Amino acid sequence: MSLRSQSFWLFFCALIALVTTGCTSVQLSDYANQKPQFDMQEYFNGRVVAHGIVQDRSGKVIRRMTVDMQCSWQGDTGTLDEHFTYADGKKERRVWTIKKQNDRYIGTAADVVGEATGAAAGNALNWKYVLALPVGDKVYNVNFDDWMWQLDDKIMMNRAVFSKFGFKLGEVLITFYKQ
Repeated sequence: MSLRSQSFWLFFCALIALVTTGCTSVQLSDYANQKPQFDMQEYFNGRVVAHGIVQDRSGKVIRRMTVDMQCSWQGDTGTLDEHFTYADGKKERRVWTIKKQNDRYIGTAADVVGEATGAAAGNALNWKYVLALPVGDKVYNVNFDDWMWQLDDKIMMNRAVFSKFGFKLGEVLITFYKQ
């Protein structure tokens, strides 16, 4: 084998290793042994306050927000009433209806297309849903891959990556504080 073909094969193998490593993703099961054990009914019950940012795909912060939530449950059905206040003064409201089925959750809200589906393991929850996102005079259906990690009894971190046609558009980062 010539030096040139050896170099090609080394490059080719390195490229395959890079591509296959880059394609691996975090699995919910990676958090199965993490504590505290996340329970949406327990954490999102009562008042929860959150602070967050929205970043564009380059990482630039394009919005800042505070979210005041009132959360309640009747059996396995919960209501998360979210009131958003943005740094520019704009206000929004989203009311989630969540149904718990073992470690799985099904959620609906007026601006969620279809249903949000999620599962919990250990201290983590992963949601996937499509959000009807208004931009100017248009509304775009945007995919959300939403992760939450409970750090202790009071604090939870949230990172949601949003995309369209498989292209990342940005991220939402939120810290929740249970009151």
